[in-house]
Amino acid sequence: MSSPDPQVRAARNQSTSSARPGARGPVVAVTGAAIGVGALLTARLAASDEVREVVAIDERRGECDTARWHVLDVRDPAIAEKLRGADVVVHLALDLDLETDAAARTAYNVRGTQTVLTAAAAAGVHRVVLCTSAMVYGALPDNELPLSEDAELRATAEATGVGDLLEIERLARRAPRAHPGLNVTVVRPAVLVGGVDTALTRYFESPRLLVVAGSRPAWQFCHVDDLCSALEYAVLEKADGELAVGCDGWLEQEEVEELSGTRRMELPSAVALGAAARLHRIGLTPSPAGDLAYTMYPWVVSGSRLHDAGWRPKYTNEEVLAELLDEVSGRHTVAGRRLGRKDATAAGAAGATVALLGAAAVVRRARKARRRI
Repeated sequence: MSSPDPQVRAARNQSTSSARPGARGPVVAVTGAAIGVGALLTARLAASDEVREVVAIDERRGECDTARWHVLDVRDPAIAEKLRGADVVVHLALDLDLETDAAARTAYNVRGTQTVLTAAAAAGVHRVVLCTSAMVYGALPDNELPLSEDAELRATAEATGVGDLLEIERLARRAPRAHPGLNVTVVRPAVLVGGVDTALTRYFESPRLLVVAGSRPAWQFCHVDDLCSALEYAVLEKADGELAVGCDGWLEQEEVEELSGTRRMELPSAVALGAAARLHRIGLTPSPAGDLAYTMYPWVVSGSRLHDAGWRPKYTNEEVLAELLDEVSGRHTVAGRRLGRKDATAAGAAGATVALLGAAAVVRRARKARRRI
């Protein structure tokens, strides 16, 4: 069956996207609504009897036909007019892609959040929900297990995207003072799993799990479905403030290795961090050395505020890890860079040190080949 004409389809979607007659509940705007978590949340809210209407905003139209769509960049001040009439805004238009230029990523993430917060206040929105990460707490050897939501944010800007997330956290704290009447809720997920690509999910694509000698990793995951249900709690004001979200408890490194069936590669800290820093500095790997800290030390969160509000995760750490392993099956990553199957097999047989250095050699060969073309 052929697809309807785009103009006809747009008109049909517009006609069905108005608020439900007699429906109660908030009008919710979602930015970044076309892909990823934004698309999942948009569909979830559009199907909820507790939400009157969903306004979906992105740079392209998504698949949820029951939302009212606006196609624009979140940095465009015109977004204020699109938010008029909304009660809550969930801002999910963030770029945390490992391959994005860091300066461009920061410009998009910070400017976009600033614009959305200012536009929401101007439009009379009473609540904005932001999504950062539990990474903002920092991965440190003296972290409590688990961390409370009120724990100090001790992360630095040395890991991928964390500097942007810390700036977004600062904007969230300042917003109610700058815009009286605007409430801001921040949701901080643990290691996110479910169709996402991050330095932490790529860790499980390696032929061996890198373990830094003397470290004590503790793994806590968050399924995207659980994140969406936590965001829905924030939208419906069932919980507010800073909300950490993840599976209950955590897995020790030995448990992860047993469940995954993947052996470890243990390296001295100086070797692992030094090699990672050098490879990133010369542009051979997308992940800076700071990403390694999140595989070395605990940053497990309690999620007590959501639990007190009655929320519970649907998934366990073991279940989410199993799903992650299914997702990454067939992918091959060394030092944060994806390799072809042949290169990955060689790297797995070579051991940890050769694998790190081998990633550089693979890229050097590729560069020489390109120069010959």
